[in-house]
Amino acid sequence: MKTLEELKAIREKMQSQVSMRGEDHAHTRVVVGMATCGIASGARPVLTTLSNLVQERGLTNKVSVTQTGCIGLCQYEPIVEVLEPGKEKVTYIKMTPEKAEEIVERHLIGGHVVENYTLSSADIK
Repeated sequence: MKTLEELKAIREKMQSQVSMRGEDHAHTRVVVGMATCGIASGARPVLTTLSNLVQERGLTNKVSVTQTGCIGLCQYEPIVEVLEPGKEKVTYIKMTPEKAEEIVERHLIGGHVVENYTLSSADIK
């Protein structure tokens, strides 16, 4: 069990890394589903990886990492949505920290959607 001071420090660190709301719609928003199903499927390490990489790569001036509750597609969790101004939403499914690294490099930095991790209308039955 952690002490109260340790828990407060963890909370402050995570609040500084993860914007809980995406107020600035000029930024690209990366939204991680953090409902019970997402957390049980491994969303927390995905969220941590995304927020750490956005900070490490110096993207905080144009990319915000946020969290949300249930996205409604439990069988595809962990789910990450990328919302870029003026573009269609991209939904990445069955995410892992390793896939999150690839999303940061190829999509957020390189500008190319990583198609093999996305949800298509053919996936929804």
